[in-house]
Amino acid sequence: MQTLERPATNGHLSTVKLEPVRRRPRWWFVAAAVVVIVAIVASIIAVRSRAAAVTYTTVPVQTGSLAQTVTASGTLNPQNTINVGTQISGTISEIDADFNAHVRKGQVLAKIDPASFQAALDQARASLAQSAAQAQAAGATASGGPAAVAAAQAQAQAQAAAAQVAAANSDASRSAIATAQSNVVKAQSALALAQQTVTRDRQLLSQGYIAQSQADADTSNAIAAQSAVDGARIAVTQAQAQSVASVAQVAQATAQQAAQSDTAGVQSATAAAQAATHDAGVAAIGIQQAQVKQAEQNLAHTIITSPVDGTVIARGVSIGQTVASSFSTPTLYTIAQDLTKMELDLAVGEPDIGRLQAGDGVDFTVLAYPNRTFHATVHQVRQNPTTVSNVVTYTTVVIVNNKDGALRPGMTANATIQVAHVDNATIVPLAAFGYTPPSGSVTRPKRQRASGSNQTQRAGAAGGNASSPWGQTSGASAGAVTPGGTGRIFVQRGNGLVPVPVKIGLIADTQASVTPLRGTLSANDQVVIGDSSSASGSKSASSANPLTGGNQRAPGGRGGPLGPGR
Repeated sequence: MQTLERPATNGHLSTVKLEPVRRRPRWWFVAAAVVVIVAIVASIIAVRSRAAAVTYTTVPVQTGSLAQTVTASGTLNPQNTINVGTQISGTISEIDADFNAHVRKGQVLAKIDPASFQAALDQARASLAQSAAQAQAAGATASGGPAAVAAAQAQAQAQAAAAQVAAANSDASRSAIATAQSNVVKAQSALALAQQTVTRDRQLLSQGYIAQSQADADTSNAIAAQSAVDGARIAVTQAQAQSVASVAQVAQATAQQAAQSDTAGVQSATAAAQAATHDAGVAAIGIQQAQVKQAEQNLAHTIITSPVDGTVIARGVSIGQTVASSFSTPTLYTIAQDLTKMELDLAVGEPDIGRLQAGDGVDFTVLAYPNRTFHATVHQVRQNPTTVSNVVTYTTVVIVNNKDGALRPGMTANATIQVAHVDNATIVPLAAFGYTPPSGSVTRPKRQRASGSNQTQRAGAAGGNASSPWGQTSGASAGAVTPGGTGRIFVQRGNGLVPVPVKIGLIADTQASVTPLRGTLSANDQVVIGDSSSASGSKSASSANPLTGGNQRAPGGRGGPLGPGR
């Protein structure tokens, strides 16, 4: 026994006695180790015995081609269809082409009764002739207008010249009056001188200073001077009369000039009216010619001809039927230009349209030939959507070779469009990614054997669940396997299962192409998709097992409900 001193709370030292440790005997540890070893051996034996009793459902690994497809339905139509109508209204009097008839461009298909259109043409031609005659008469009348205008203008100019002459005569008359009045003054002066001379001669004659003859001569001169004065006065009177006459002539000439100017204006207006009447007649001729041309076209349209070479696939009229084109053009015939090339218009759903592109291969069947598969190519994926009952689809146009004429317009086709394809692929069922083996059934490779804790950590990192250290598909369950992801499948080799991590490639229906990340995976390896350890596991494995009637797509063959594939 040992003692130990230590300070107490009251400041004194306290003494503690230490008892010696009792040691257990070594046989106890040996017995515990034996019990643990026995328990581990018993559990391993029990697990292996249970694992040996499990029956696995397996599918062999296949090597071949795998195709991803999209299904759609649609209607077959001619690649180019022409609706032949009529631009006029009337009664069908003749039918020259029937259903399925092969017609050439310009060939007569039908005729409309032309009687009313022929009458309209005759009336238009008569109106044209009348307008031409009226225009000709107006032209003849209008042609004389310029001459009449020229004559009136010439007369007006002559009257203007006459007025100028009258004005000149009036000016001359006024000058003559002034001259005559001047002559009167001169004559009066000469008369006064002559009278003074006579008076002076009388005084001188009485005194005897001059001879009688001189006095007689002076008396004669006085008489002559008086006559000259009277003549000058008469000349003044005549000049004044002539001046008045000249003024009257000026007024008359001016009035006649104004009258002739007015006449020239009237003639000009008349000529312009006649020219306008002629122009109107010419315009009327143009209108009547257009009406004649329209009537001729209407008469020509009574004969319905084919605009292209093709086949009549529909006829909408019969003899005696009246067609009216007042509001819309009625369809008389429908002609398919080339039935050796058909167009399949598929309605592809919104979830699948993103994977389609021009050039994708298409396989389809029709009800008329259930055992025949037709092959074609996607020509166009149209952008315009069609919405029916909140379901959005897009029209995908497929060009089909129909040289044998088996396909007909309006047939319904069920098509499978190949959107992705891989050859020489390693193919496993999708159900293999969702399988979790029971404990003790997995044979781990040597490089994967490790402590339980490290193995559990790797399984958790790989996306596994708590019930299995082997995990499942990376980032998703078996129902959400995605291309480009990774997963783990189990292959039965001997009496055990070997895990094989793989990279997922193309997924089609219930199968996927894979590439092993570690280990090997060859054809005919048995991939486990279920076992007999649980009823649910066996049931799911059976439903997805392509060998037991599950939905599957064999390499290079048909793809379940999606139809044929390549």
